[in-house]
Amino acid sequence: MSTNDKRQNSFRQLLHPRYWPTWLALGALRVLEPLPYPFLLWLGRAIGAVLVRLPLEFVHIARRNLELCLPELSREERERILRAHFQSVGIGLFETAIAWWSSDARILKLTHVEGMEHLTAALERGRGVILLSAHFTTLEMGGRALCARIETNIMYRPTNNPVLERFLARNRGRKAKRAIPRDDVRTLIAALKANEAVWYAPDQSYRKKGAEMVPFFGIPAATNTATSRIARMTGAAVLPYFPERLPGGRGYRLVIQPMLQNFPSDSPYEDARTFNALIEEHVRKVPDQYLWIHRRFKGLSADYPDYYRR
Repeated sequence: MSTNDKRQNSFRQLLHPRYWPTWLALGALRVLEPLPYPFLLWLGRAIGAVLVRLPLEFVHIARRNLELCLPELSREERERILRAHFQSVGIGLFETAIAWWSSDARILKLTHVEGMEHLTAALERGRGVILLSAHFTTLEMGGRALCARIETNIMYRPTNNPVLERFLARNRGRKAKRAIPRDDVRTLIAALKANEAVWYAPDQSYRKKGAEMVPFFGIPAATNTATSRIARMTGAAVLPYFPERLPGGRGYRLVIQPMLQNFPSDSPYEDARTFNALIEEHVRKVPDQYLWIHRRFKGLSADYPDYYRR
């Protein structure tokens, strides 16, 4: 079978009826993307207000994560954050459309990046830069804001849905210098050794080789500790980078913090703990914008509690 025939067969598989809802959703996002930003915010909030009322598994997951991470708040306060979070998730759908298809001019108008001088200084070292971020609902805008200003590689986690994966790889790769799958460590290291910037968000549950149980909001969670090893291997600077959706439709504030000092240390565990603490600090600032729908608290052994059992 020729390469062209293989491509045609692969595309035919993407047209299977099981993927029609994905095609429909992506088509709707593409049609709506050019509409005014305030309208997309309103529509995203409306979708989120509906989702949070449905008996969906990820509503349960988000509510449980809030109980685990913010026990000092009352139930009413956590429910308020939960409702605001799903509005943020709804908005995030349209932010994805803006990040994928909008012009650089629109992105630059919507986003304000603070700390570019830290990135410039780190690149002047000549050993690459890891822009260490986390999974907030604004992550697509966070990556796109960088790509509109400077050549940036984007590390991403491939999805099991081949239609969505096709769009993720193509659209992120079209705006970024490279879209690098999470397990493609060789390409990541090559980019850093070429003194390039890499956006990297290793904060989700990770149970492969190199994982350790590192506290997150005081609860041991399976965590990727590769960041400090990659930094040690390449000499790359590590700069925390966190996004914030501003109220009143004022766009986005994205902050590049100074290079982490004494990083990497002799302990990948302590380095991951340092980064988790930075994430916690930002989550407490914008609690509705963190991606609470992810099963963050999964263990590395069978005796770990099942926090999400109903």
